[in-house]
Amino acid sequence: MTDQKKQAQLKKNVSTFAKPDTMIGVRQLINTMVPLLLLWFLAYQSLTVSVWLTLGLSVIAGGFVVRLFIIFHDCTHQSFFKSNKANRIVGTITGILTLFPFEKWKREHAIHHATSGNLDKRGTGDIWVMTVEEYKKAGTWERLAYRFYRNPLVMFGLGPLYLFLITNRFNRKDAKKKERRNTYLTNVSVVVLYSLLIWAVGWQAFLLIQLPVLYVAGALGIWLFYVQHQFEDSYFEEESEWDFVKAAVDGSSYYKLPKVLEWISGSIGYHHVHHLSPRVPNYHLEEAHESTPPLQKATTITMASSLESLRFRLYDEENKTFVSFKEVKQRMKKPQAAKLATKQPGFQQK
Repeated sequence: MTDQKKQAQLKKNVSTFAKPDTMIGVRQLINTMVPLLLLWFLAYQSLTVSVWLTLGLSVIAGGFVVRLFIIFHDCTHQSFFKSNKANRIVGTITGILTLFPFEKWKREHAIHHATSGNLDKRGTGDIWVMTVEEYKKAGTWERLAYRFYRNPLVMFGLGPLYLFLITNRFNRKDAKKKERRNTYLTNVSVVVLYSLLIWAVGWQAFLLIQLPVLYVAGALGIWLFYVQHQFEDSYFEEESEWDFVKAAVDGSSYYKLPKVLEWISGSIGYHHVHHLSPRVPNYHLEEAHESTPPLQKATTITMASSLESLRFRLYDEENKTFVSFKEVKQRMKKPQAAKLATKQPGFQQK
């Protein structure tokens, strides 16, 4: 069987798990929303006991916001419920609660799936990645901007603020009317919801609870998105060589998390499965992975090994691997330095 037929068969096998189950979806909504609301209430009540207790409860609530975002994410793929209308309604509501406009993120995320790993189509719904050659040719200010962007303190520290306050609040210039209206609806709804909460508990209590909740959720969300595409032998190719299945399986990791964190993150650690077939709902991702042997050969990272990705800043097209700024600096000083290790074999060669 040719590689092309193997890829088609792999994609077909995984697509059999793209079966939304309304009852599972409803249960997931309940076991996410009820604990989140309870934690928020307990965090408010704990203010009379200890601010540190409030902070602890807010951190846990932030984890449930991540889980709620995964439900929102599935709704944008029309995979959470069988009904497209139900996906749109629940997606819009969960988008308001997580501060993500449904239509805007749906379009940008679809572009991300269609272009992930394509060096000629970067820039929408993904992490900013420069190649080694691009960095060498870049001017001083562009290099500084990129280094600032890729700094962990900026990406995970300022990133959530930028995401919630700027990126998600404004439409792109080419946005259609439906998308613009949905963003306006989301923004107005957030203002109304937050105004009611401030009226009910006071602005100080609101900020002490909600800011940590959003910050933790935002930082965790950015980390998950980052680490599942930014690993040493990730897949990146120019348009002429780019392949959807290879980009999905070789360009997305299997983030093996402890069961509690896997549950909180809605099994999004099976990212290679999700990219291969976006219509598979989060509650079927693990089953799809376990039932499809080729997918089990995808790059696996753990909580410990994922930390190594923090040093990966530039993509080396020649050696098909991520490298650090330090490595590139040494190579720029010594152009004939020893070659870096070549890319590990993809799922088809393993």
